Amino acid sequence: MSRKGLMIAAPSSGAGKTTITLGLLRALSLRGAVVGAKSGPDYIDPKFHEAATGQPCVNLDAWAMSPQSILRRASGDAPLIVEAAMGLFDGAPPDGAGSAADLAKILGLPVVLVVDCAKAAQSIAAVVQGFARFDPDVTIAGIILNRVGSDRHGAMIKTALEAANGPPVLGVVPRQDGLSHPSRHLGLVQAQERGDLGDWLTHVAEVISRSIDLDALPFGAVSSGPQSGGLRPPAQRIAVAQDAAFAFSYPHMLHEWSRAGAEIKPFSPLKNEAVPDADLIFLPGGYPELYAGQIAQADAFTSSIKKAAQTTEIYGECGGYMVLGEGLTDADGNRHPMLGLLSLETSFATRKLHLGYRHLQADKGPFNGNFSGHEFHYATTVSVAGDPLFKAQDAEGRDLPDMGLRRGKVSGSFAHIIDQK
Repeated sequence: MSRKGLMIAAPSSGAGKTTITLGLLRALSLRGAVVGAKSGPDYIDPKFHEAATGQPCVNLDAWAMSPQSILRRASGDAPLIVEAAMGLFDGAPPDGAGSAADLAKILGLPVVLVVDCAKAAQSIAAVVQGFARFDPDVTIAGIILNRVGSDRHGAMIKTALEAANGPPVLGVVPRQDGLSHPSRHLGLVQAQERGDLGDWLTHVAEVISRSIDLDALPFGAVSSGPQSGGLRPPAQRIAVAQDAAFAFSYPHMLHEWSRAGAEIKPFSPLKNEAVPDADLIFLPGGYPELYAGQIAQADAFTSSIKKAAQTTEIYGECGGYMVLGEGLTDADGNRHPMLGLLSLETSFATRKLHLGYRHLQADKGPFNGNFSGHEFHYATTVSVAGDPLFKAQDAEGRDLPDMGLRRGKVSGSFAHIIDQK
């Protein structure tokens, strides 16, 4: 049976599409199974999707993944709601490759456009008309008006949209307190950090159910794809750090490793758990800067991983890479000693944004070969010494300085691996 699906997108970031998506997911999950997906390289929103539906959420990335990989990862039975990233047509330079619009075309999804109406009225019709006509291969199948100030405000916008023969208005969500969610520099505060998450999701779902005609949502048929293939596991037994400091591991990666026969052995450095016996120890990214003091004091974790480094491959991504270094200075200027397995010193005392897709190539380490990846962090490298891990290029194919480090069996970099190439 063909899966049904749609995409929730917006003209720009900050329009409220995450809140709208979460409200729809929770409201629809009360009627039956529904699954969320996130366009692009995002670790935080998928955890909220999972909390809203009780179902795993997958990342679908039209720049980093082949169409075949996307179709395989989007397969299933329950209706699929994909949350776009940034603006609908925003993607990698120079031409917007990998945008949410590209993903919608690969999957054959209709798009519901969330428009922030807080500072405009009739002009909304011009914005919608432009988006509806920009790419004839992208179907804008409906509009959700968000942050509407009053019934009169909403009526003005609807009248303008009707006069312009725009897509149908599926709902009008009023501007009100309590719908927004706290954020930090990499996005939303993590799902596990919010003790009232269940109550908040219920409240958002109630508002969405009153404001949007759920029965009118324009679900289309998701294109089907191959069921075989996926990321090859880098080892048979893989110990994966999983807690608030190391939360950024892609679900599709762990799932495909497991499906290919690898044993995933989770552990928590923040709980001071010793590293399980494994063939590879994987420290994903996350927010180690918020827990640097706790990590430094986790003696069972630190002693076990230092001992394992003598015989076992260890790999760190972004936050995990920083933890493998000599020290990490937090935003308040306090330096915390880290594992000292790589000659690396990093700091958040002076922040600098590093952002973009990456082509990666390595001939050593657990991730040898060619990969697509993404870099997004504010850490400053104070000092670094040793053998680099990856040859790197940006999204436009321009050579970048080599990324990461390798010392013996320990390696890592700031890049998050997304898929094999």
